[in-house]
Amino acid sequence: MATLEGSVENIVFRNEDNHYMVARFRLNSNKLFRDDLTTIVGVLPGVHVGELLSLEGEWEHDPRYGRQLRVTNFTQRLPSSPEGILRYLSSGLVKGIGPKKAGLIVDHFGEQTLAILEQQPERLGEVKGLSLRDRNQIIHTWLEQSEIKELHLFLQSHEVSINLATRVYKQYGREAIQVIRENPYQLSEDVYGIGFRTADEIALKLGLPADSVARLASGLKYVLAQAANEDGHCFLTERDLLLRASDELRIAPETLDQALQASRDDKNLFLEPAHQDLQAAKHSTIHESLLEESPASQAHVYYAPFWYAENGSARLLKFQMQAPSHLPPVSQQLWENVFQLLLQRRNMLLTDTQRQAVQQAYTQKVSILTGGPGTGKSTSMRALLMLLRNRKVDVALAAPTGRAAKRLSEATGTQGTGLEAKTLHRLLEYTPHDNSYQRNEDHPLPHQFVIVDEFSMVDILLFYHLLKALPRNAHLLLVGDADQLPSVGPGNVLRDLLKSEAIPVVRLTELFRQAQQSQIIVSAHQINNGQIPSLKVEPHSDFFFMHEEDPVRGQHLLIDLVKRRLPARYNFHSLTDIQVLSPMYKGAMGVTLLNEKLQESLNLNTHVQVEWGDRVFRIGDKVMQTRNDYDKGVFNGDVGWIRAIDKENSTVKVEFVEEAGPLFVSYAFHELDEVVLAYAVTVHKSQGSEYPVVILPLYREHRMLLQRNLLYTAITRAKRFCVIIGQPQALEMAVRNDRVALRNTALAERLEHLFRGTHNDLFNSELDSRI
Repeated sequence: MATLEGSVENIVFRNEDNHYMVARFRLNSNKLFRDDLTTIVGVLPGVHVGELLSLEGEWEHDPRYGRQLRVTNFTQRLPSSPEGILRYLSSGLVKGIGPKKAGLIVDHFGEQTLAILEQQPERLGEVKGLSLRDRNQIIHTWLEQSEIKELHLFLQSHEVSINLATRVYKQYGREAIQVIRENPYQLSEDVYGIGFRTADEIALKLGLPADSVARLASGLKYVLAQAANEDGHCFLTERDLLLRASDELRIAPETLDQALQASRDDKNLFLEPAHQDLQAAKHSTIHESLLEESPASQAHVYYAPFWYAENGSARLLKFQMQAPSHLPPVSQQLWENVFQLLLQRRNMLLTDTQRQAVQQAYTQKVSILTGGPGTGKSTSMRALLMLLRNRKVDVALAAPTGRAAKRLSEATGTQGTGLEAKTLHRLLEYTPHDNSYQRNEDHPLPHQFVIVDEFSMVDILLFYHLLKALPRNAHLLLVGDADQLPSVGPGNVLRDLLKSEAIPVVRLTELFRQAQQSQIIVSAHQINNGQIPSLKVEPHSDFFFMHEEDPVRGQHLLIDLVKRRLPARYNFHSLTDIQVLSPMYKGAMGVTLLNEKLQESLNLNTHVQVEWGDRVFRIGDKVMQTRNDYDKGVFNGDVGWIRAIDKENSTVKVEFVEEAGPLFVSYAFHELDEVVLAYAVTVHKSQGSEYPVVILPLYREHRMLLQRNLLYTAITRAKRFCVIIGQPQALEMAVRNDRVALRNTALAERLEHLFRGTHNDLFNSELDSRI
């Protein structure tokens, strides 16, 4: 066992998830030789550049780093020398102190700097070059960091990283430690980045019993939330929930009965029999609905938000469809005149099915228009918009994402007309500070007609908020491709609406002549019909399959296509025109490694970069937001570009393209776990987007995700050019696999019951009081 003392000179690598670090360490005995540094590795939570450490560990030899100390134990001390203090304050730990300001402060106070910041911060006024604003920010941040440091010392034994400790502090302030001691499970509900498992470890170390009601109730909600986030389920069957929770909590299934009952009493969970027998539901327990029952007859257990959303959506749809329309009536002769004028003035010759779609949207309160690419959905919407505007009907266009909204404006020709499409969040006037929508049943939208495009991307929660904000006399047209992947969020709304047969639907199937000239569109429809597209290279084609059996060689080919071959031959821009899509994250052709390789190849701006965890971000990088951040106004899947890195203030500025124009968002360094590189993204994350060029790797190592709807979605993201790299067998596997991952939803069944009038009075009255 070796023992070392010294200071952290720089951090080579840090993984914020498990706190593993590779750092360069200056021994106290080597102060005169700047290049004589030692490499240390190990789990070192909360360690920053400039801190003094006492280390214990074992020496080992690494092929890359050479001789290094693997740390098994360490203690931290704040630096005492001016040089160490300067490095410590310049590390980005304290917002508002960068290298320049740190130098001014340390030059003035020397070895007393940290003591003065701690005990006499008002003396910062003595430092020339610091404005009043600088001093106030430094004092505020230092106090906050001191409290965070105390919190981190409390959390350190529970392996919670310092950036998560910062989020805990922002959530609870000085009460953080007290909140954690009273109910650690509150962390998993309130603090992004701290999941149930971390909270559970803290709780068990603090001595909470493994079978406590708080633990079991939180565990049940965690399992249901995981099922929604990872699998898109709105509910789990009773048996599935008990088995998953039992495995997660290591508790016998029968022990979970008390927690389930307590949670239902608190309105957090809803236990609902599969056949809507709500009278029985009020008195049922786990033991009464036997685990041996078949899945079809088992009770459904909902986390409350999904229960309200599914029930409310079904009920509000019925209200909407039964309420009268206020649109002026149109005679059959007038319809003929409209279609004739569209042909004469706009050269728009609509097929019989497109005419039916336009008429149905105008005459039915709620309707669906579905079809694949090239079948005329956009033309039908343009024709409908012309009629509505001619009749002075107030229309709103919306889509789930900024990218999809921008595409909708382009497709319908509404750019610059005052009728540009908006995101649904913007249409519903979402306010991040209180996580609410300003447009709701008490303050409905001011429109007579709402059209929502890319509706396959809309999850059950967003659909519910849309219906609550829709005026009862308004019309709603939902437009989407039901064969694409379902929403990232819970539910399968478009498929459920189609399955219910409660909503009028027009399906466009005819492929237009112009679309037939695109091998992208032709191949997409062949794939959707279960046919293997032609892999023969045709001159002037926009769809290519490049056979490469070896994934590593395929990776090199992909990078060469992005960097050299496609830009040289077709004048595509490597960064802005070409998007790499992959079915999964892992492997040589997975998103994670492809992003690293593409960044190395395409962005050489290494002099301005920031390392955060195991990621490196550079000015000019293409990045994607990975979660909904309502405070910042950016959402899961939004793509932007890093425009500035400010090490002085520890911030990164990202430009996102929104339907209303560019949106600049600032991230503190500790918030960088919200974004990832986006040179390559998963097919799921590409929904609602179109790119000039798509490159898609397909290999047997992706077999778990090789499905027809995934391949179809990926190909239809390409506007001008699509290249598939990989193995023909993998392509065939994807085309043959038409199984759609089933999601636990009951919207279709609820609609069927409602429109058949089979719901009992109890259901109707109870739902009335809850939506």
